[in-house]
Formats: sequence, structure tokens, C-alpha cells
Amino acid sequence: MGFFMPLFSQNPYRGKVYELSLQVRTFVWRKPCPSKYMSHRLHIKNMVCPRCIVAVDAVFGELNIPVHEIRLGEAILENPLSEAQKISLAALLSEHGFELLEDHRSALISKIKSLIINQVHHSETDLHTNYSHYLAEKLHHDYTYLSKLFSAVEGITIERFILKQKIERAKELIFYKQLTFSEIAFKLHYSSAAHLSAHFKKETGMTPSEFKKLQGPQHRPLDSL
Repeated sequence: MGFFMPLFSQNPYRGKVYELSLQVRTFVWRKPCPSKYMSHRLHIKNMVCPRCIVAVDAVFGELNIPVHEIRLGEAILENPLSEAQKISLAALLSEHGFELLEDHRSALISKIKSLIINQVHHSETDLHTNYSHYLAEKLHHDYTYLSKLFSAVEGITIERFILKQKIERAKELIFYKQLTFSEIAFKLHYSSAAHLSAHFKKETGMTPSEFKKLQGPQHRPLDSL
């Protein structure tokens, strides 16, 4: 986890007290959050892993923009951005593969994706509830609304997106050959290796055994699934 340590000193505007949250391997720089900061929230697309938080933090540091908190899919600023700052930020984020979102609907969908991707690919902690409750609680919206919005904009259901992420995670685990198919099935909450195999073949057109013989992991960009 040493990759993030040098960044503590990059942004001179940061406060002296930090909380490094290790829960589900999501790294968050956090100070006490007065309500005045909540109106200075930015939504950022393609933040899908803890390394993305580090990269976005470096962008704010490079532009000398004071940040109260950065987490997957969003940043909370200490002050509102000027138009010039917003243009510079959008351009620099784009250079690093991120996108500053202005539309609330787009921001909400991006957050749904980020939460799912983080849970499937980067979490060391099992989700002790179903995804509908998890997303509704995290995003403070009724799940029916989230589900309809996601389907209308993305053309697939949230459940289908979760399945695609689980298959991509299975590909990674198969490629590195450290777990058996049964262990992978258990890790991804399938009832059996046969259950995983059926979903895997439906999604990829090949069985896990056939995929294992390939030379590379054949990954697709997670946010575009």
C-alpha cells in the first residue's frame, strides 16, 4: 500500500488531521465535515478503485485546489470553484482518464458504477446485505428510482451490470491461477463452481476451463461494461 504515501505532502492546503479509512480498501482523506462543504461537491467519472482516489488527489494538488475529502466518484471542496478553475480541473482530469460530471443524473449513475466496481473488485469485506439495500443506503435514494434511472440511461439493469463485473473479476482470478474454480465461486458468492461456469459461459461464450488456457486476461474497461 506504499503507493499513496508520498501524496500526503503534495497538497499544502490540506489540514493536519486525516483519517485513512481501510474499510473495504477504500482510501479516504477526511476531516470533520461541516455542512457548508456539502454544497461544494464534485462528481467525477471513472473513479473505480483506491488508486483512482490517489490520482485525483494528485490532480487537485497540482492545481492547488483545497480539498476537504476525496472518495470514489466524488470530491468535496473547501471552497467553490471559479470558472477558470473548473475548466483547468476538467482538462487535467481528462488527461488522467477521468471526467468531471455536471449533470446530476450522470453523476448518480457514475456513483452507482463506482460503488459496485469497488465492492466486486477491491473489497476485502463481504457485503452483508443485498445490493439494492447497499446502493439505496449509500446514495440516499430509493432503489426503485436508482434502478429505473440506470436502466433508462445505460440500457441494462443494475443486476446485469453487477453480473458483468463479477465475470470480469472471475477472469482476473482465473488468470492468476491462485484459486480453484470452487474457491472463486465461493469468493464471488456463487452457490457452486457449476453455477459460476454457467454464468461465465453465458457471458463470454466459453467455460472457465477454456478461458484459463488463454494467454492473457482479456479484460475490458470496468466502467464501460
